[in-house]
Amino acid sequence: MSLRDVQAVRWVKGQFSQSPFEATRRVWPTGVRLAALVVLFVLVMGLTTGMSGVAGDNPVLSLLFGAAAVVIALTVYAAAVRILEQRPASELDLGAARSGLRVGVLVGLGLFGATLALVALFGGYGTKGGVSVGGAVTILGMMAGTAVVEELLFRGIVFRLVEDLAGTRGALVVSGLLFGALHLVNSGATVWGALAISVEAGLMLGAAYVATRTLWLPIGLHFGWNFALSGIFGVTVSGNEDLPDGLLHGVLSGPEAITGGSFGPEASIFAILVCVVPTVMFLRTAKRRGRLHTRHQLRSTGTTASS
Repeated sequence: MSLRDVQAVRWVKGQFSQSPFEATRRVWPTGVRLAALVVLFVLVMGLTTGMSGVAGDNPVLSLLFGAAAVVIALTVYAAAVRILEQRPASELDLGAARSGLRVGVLVGLGLFGATLALVALFGGYGTKGGVSVGGAVTILGMMAGTAVVEELLFRGIVFRLVEDLAGTRGALVVSGLLFGALHLVNSGATVWGALAISVEAGLMLGAAYVATRTLWLPIGLHFGWNFALSGIFGVTVSGNEDLPDGLLHGVLSGPEAITGGSFGPEASIFAILVCVVPTVMFLRTAKRRGRLHTRHQLRSTGTTASS
């Protein structure tokens, strides 16, 4: 490894340091930071989407490009927070990464497993064909990049900064609705599916962030849920019908209220019911820890919810 490579690695690690540092410039108003960071991450999302497109159905390229997307997105976010907000990105404290990701992935897998078990109980899910290990590996890389980029954008930026402007409840509503609206661009999207995503995922992931004040648990939840959907059980993710087959090739049949129709099981009533449970648990935990804030509380103390 060359000296330049070593310096680059040290610079990346430095962006995640939690050591306080002296501000060298004024911090922009919340609304300006929100707009700047959203624009920045729309560009990052475009870049990572392009990388995924280049990888296509190739498992090796998908893993490599997925890992690259994760590193790029995390580093850009941490560096932007240090520059624009003049603080360490405490919500990406690497000390909490292992446990947050582990718990999040397991819970995400379990939640979707419970959802699909209910769909199957009512005759809505079956499989056909053989097993595709390569497809599962491809989706593993794709969903790693997707989970990280979307959580940084919607929980790390939109939720966190809207919370400073409108309080925790306002941020839950705004970030949840915007997260659902994002999925309207997918090929099999429906308005009901987008609303379902807003409730079951937007609220749950926002509540997970509030309860822990780190992004690792939401990232793990997002990845575990998405990978279970397409990587394991082989069903449509959020109306996106262009994904390769996963480990299994899933077939949905029956009433749309049960199966979710063209949007996939995330538009099933069972998905909403299953995800309400952890959402309530996360919000109760956040309340017990004093992490639910009103706009008045934040303004009267002169602090931000993430500080």
